[in-house]
Amino acid sequence: MADEVEPGLRRVLAPNPGPMTGPGTNTWIVGRGEVAVIDPGPAIPAHLEAILAALAGERVAAILVTHAHADHVSLARGLSQRTGAPVWGFGPPGAGRSATMQALAAAGLSGGGEPAGDVTPDRLLADGEAVEGEGWRLVALHTPGHHAGHLSLAWGERLFSGDHVMGWATSLVSPPDGDMGAYMASLRRLQQGAWSRFLPGHGAPVEAPSQRLAELVAHRQGREAQILAALAGGPLGLDQITPRVYADIPPAMLPAASRNALAHLIDLAERGVVAADPALSAEARFRLA
Repeated sequence: MADEVEPGLRRVLAPNPGPMTGPGTNTWIVGRGEVAVIDPGPAIPAHLEAILAALAGERVAAILVTHAHADHVSLARGLSQRTGAPVWGFGPPGAGRSATMQALAAAGLSGGGEPAGDVTPDRLLADGEAVEGEGWRLVALHTPGHHAGHLSLAWGERLFSGDHVMGWATSLVSPPDGDMGAYMASLRRLQQGAWSRFLPGHGAPVEAPSQRLAELVAHRQGREAQILAALAGGPLGLDQITPRVYADIPPAMLPAASRNALAHLIDLAERGVVAADPALSAEARFRLA
C-alpha cells in the first residue's frame, strides 16, 4: 500500500524494520502516470508486489538507487524486469572510494553495510546530472560518506537524502565504503542549499533540514573530541576506544559504534591528528600525533 506524502509523491514502506532500518526502507514514487521509483528496497517478494500494485496503470521511466546497500537496491533488478525501466546509480561496487579506502579494502578491511552483490546500474548518474519525466525532474548530488557511491536526489527544494541524513538516527559510517571525511564534507555541501524538506531512506520526512544538518555536524564533532580525549591518556586500540566514547548507547549497538569510531580514526589519521601503529588498520593502536 502506498501513502501519499504530498502531491506527486508516494511512499511504499518495506517490511524490514530493525535497529539499522528504523520502521523499514522507504521506496519513493515520484510523479503520476510516468514516474520515477527511488530505492526499490530489500529482496522481499511482497514488497515488490506492493510497489507494482501502487504503480498499476502507470509507466516507470526510471529506477534510481541512492546507494548499493541491500536494503535499498536488492529489488532494483526485479523491478526493472517487471517494468522495463532502466536502473540508474552512481556506479559499480567500490566506485567513489578514496585512495585510502581502496588501500584498506585491498588489505582486507570489509564492512560498510550489507552489500547486494554486483548492482552495477544500467545507466550511470553523475553529480549534477538530471533525470526527467512528465512533471518531475531529479538532480543527482554525489554525497559520499555513508557509502562511497551515495547519491542524494534534489526534487526542487526537496531532497531524497537516502541514508546520508535521517531524522530518527545518525548514519552508520563504516569503512571502507563509509568515509568520515567525505561524510562531513557532504553534510557541509548540503548546508549550502535552501532545502524545505528531506525525504530519507528510513523514517519520517525531515521537516527542518538546516537544523538537522547542524545537529549531525555537531554530533560528529563531539564524537571526534571524545576520541581525542580518550587518546590523551596514551595509545589505545579500537576495542578500547569504542566503549569509552560510546558509553551512552546500548551494548548491542557497540559493534556498529566501533565502525563509526574507526571511520573517525581513519579521518583523523589522514588529517595528521592521530597516528596508527604499526599501520592504519582496524587492528592498529592509535595515538595522538
